[in-house]
Amino acid sequence: MSIGGALVLYAVIWFLCLFIALPRRIRTQQEDGRVLRGTPPSAPSNPHLIAKLKWVTLVTTIVWAVIASVVAFELVTIEDIDFFGRWGDGQYG
Repeated sequence: MSIGGALVLYAVIWFLCLFIALPRRIRTQQEDGRVLRGTPPSAPSNPHLIAKLKWVTLVTTIVWAVIASVVAFELVTIEDIDFFGRWGDGQYG
């Protein structure tokens, strides 16, 4: 895996984890009973962004390390997932 490929993989996993983490443990302003002027009642009162970003980065680093290791050490290859033999005899290019 190239350095560019590793960075793209990390970024994709990071954003995926971020979008999973963002809606977790959200309390709306309406639930707290304090709606600020100019904001909708469904706006989060305290989204805990810094904590979520730290957790997302930690989880992403662990997941990325596992996936990058599988790719780097070729633990799973194209031949392993070619269940129907459509890519020929080891030739997939």
